[in-house]
Amino acid sequence: MRLVAPCGGPAASRLSGREASRQRRYTIAAACAVTLARQRGFPMPSHLLSVDSLSRDAVDHLIRIAERMEPIAQRRKVTRVLEGAVLGNLFFEASTRTRISFNAAFCRLGGSVCDTTGFTFSSMAKGESLYDTSRVMGGYVDAIVMRHPEQGSVAEFAEATQVPVINGGDGPGEHPSQALLDVYTITKEFARLGKPLAGAHLLLTGDLKYGRTVHSLIKLLSLYDPLRITLVSPPGLEMPQHLVDLVASRGHRIETRPNLAESFDDVDVIYATRIQRERFTAEMSESFAELTSDFVVDRGFLDRRCSPTTIVMHPLPRDSRPGANDLSTDLNGDPRLAIFRQTDNGIPMRMAIFAHLLQVEDQVERGLRDVGWFVPNTYGIDEESLKAGS
Repeated sequence: MRLVAPCGGPAASRLSGREASRQRRYTIAAACAVTLARQRGFPMPSHLLSVDSLSRDAVDHLIRIAERMEPIAQRRKVTRVLEGAVLGNLFFEASTRTRISFNAAFCRLGGSVCDTTGFTFSSMAKGESLYDTSRVMGGYVDAIVMRHPEQGSVAEFAEATQVPVINGGDGPGEHPSQALLDVYTITKEFARLGKPLAGAHLLLTGDLKYGRTVHSLIKLLSLYDPLRITLVSPPGLEMPQHLVDLVASRGHRIETRPNLAESFDDVDVIYATRIQRERFTAEMSESFAELTSDFVVDRGFLDRRCSPTTIVMHPLPRDSRPGANDLSTDLNGDPRLAIFRQTDNGIPMRMAIFAHLLQVEDQVERGLRDVGWFVPNTYGIDEESLKAGS
């Protein structure tokens, strides 16, 4: 089997020896997964480590599966298609939404979950290698979701097991399931508004350097018909140049602006990201101690500079503390704010990922039954505001 050279180009030469080694492992693992998928006739690989392994057909296929999962995700129907299957959730970095979303998605399909959080309660605290942990977990569970603070670590982990592994976030690297649910959200929002996705204008703002969600998202968006993408970030937190070059090479119009002070009245989607201060060095923490409000998305910015149909997304969590300059809470209840619809969409999309990787997507509708417990008509007040604004 011939593998593509892992890290060609100038960017690769700037990696440290350890980072380069992890990057090589990551690329080889992704290439092996794609080859195995093609041999089996699947539209996506046996692991989900990076969006690089996904074609436009694979993304569209997962969206179609997610649509079929909606009645189950919305608690109208019950399926037991994964009854007896066990998910191992290994989160070595803080998470609330992603971890519980994966848990809920697997349970909605009838499976059960075993999980661990942090290094303290893991054998890695005793010096166990990623290889050993992977091989052991592969003997215990049927699927694994892993989050780790080091880029490339999840791909290294996946090398040791035949059990499907999903990257739940690897440091500043990628977050493929988040990007998939983001694209799913965008397609649903555009359908609701009667807008075509082709030619849409998207604004990505915030921490574009360490925000792994935007790294995965911009690569997925590049698979679609030509888009216009505007990047706005504080100095020093710009989108990695190799991603900008990739998107431009695929025929998209990509531009950079210094702040949000200009008009964005033709923007269809704003995707804001939190400043990833936990990934800063001490020097960086000092230099970013007082970020200006030039990068804040709030109600005033939307009202003055954007369209009434602009939708606002954020991967969450958003930092609501004073001075954080993250997505403002004054947008709560505004129908343009799609962040909670976005998190809701994570359940059917992650169900789709599990169903596909575990090869039960064609069995889900068998034996569906109605739920027997109380389910509210809406999950939050934001949905009431959406109905009022529609």
